[in-house]
Amino acid sequence: MRRARITHTGAYHHVMNRGHGGEDIFCGNKNKNLFLEILTVSRNIYRIKIFAFCIMDNHYHLVMENSSGKMSEFIKSINGRYGLAYRKKEGGRGYVFQSRYKSTLIQDNSYLMMSIGYVLLNPVKARIVTKYDKYKWSSSMHYFDRKESNIVDNKFVENLFSSKQKMTGFLDGLIGRELKTMKTKYGEILGSERFLKQALARYDRRRKGQSSGRRRIEDRYFEPVEKIIMEFENLKGININDIDTHTFSGKRLRGELLVLIKELSGLKYTDIVELPLYTNLQINSLPKLYRDAKLREKVKK
Repeated sequence: MRRARITHTGAYHHVMNRGHGGEDIFCGNKNKNLFLEILTVSRNIYRIKIFAFCIMDNHYHLVMENSSGKMSEFIKSINGRYGLAYRKKEGGRGYVFQSRYKSTLIQDNSYLMMSIGYVLLNPVKARIVTKYDKYKWSSSMHYFDRKESNIVDNKFVENLFSSKQKMTGFLDGLIGRELKTMKTKYGEILGSERFLKQALARYDRRRKGQSSGRRRIEDRYFEPVEKIIMEFENLKGININDIDTHTFSGKRLRGELLVLIKELSGLKYTDIVELPLYTNLQINSLPKLYRDAKLREKVKK
């Protein structure tokens, strides 16, 4: 079983995930724009504060606050939704993202500024642009433009750096430098040794305060939804896009897949209703569909 990550409500994180096998899953403006749309929707659903983002051709970076305590659900949502949309648009089979995202716990505002700078400098490091604020697919253009962004908490970031000039100077000082993180069995830490001890102590107290049943639920590693669908298609010898949900057999297949997605991916009904087979359903109809499918499973047994 994979270890749970160190986090808590209000914790700062730098999250990164890349295409499976280094695949260019964000190649082209349409794919990058699709990911941004999914990011915006999921951010609002899970009430996560995003401070910076950068979408490269084969990976993405996010700097965020686990403001609602639902960071894990948020990441599963954006990866799952984009993975399905990508396969539907581009074709192919198998994983879209590598199996688990990388997460670094950030100590405080000083380290947060470094993380934001590192993320925004990715296109400069890759020699795509010479200035961080010239890259279209990062949050660099959302700061100091007198507007409130619908994706990032730009006002918070502007307060951190105080001015565009100071932000640019700070980032220029980071060029060529790497973030020095500490690796732990629960994930990486960007901060001091003292912060690491405090984070581990806080994490242990939170874990001990939970029931064992609750811990098992939180620690469980859920499967990527695109993998679940691929295995379902292989098992049934079908493509889910070809399922006719107006027929009795099609409705049965939709119910069977719902059970698998709900139990293996960890997605909530608010996420599932966005998936191709379920977009024409009301969200309040999904629990009954799930219960009916589970009942049929029991009858078979």
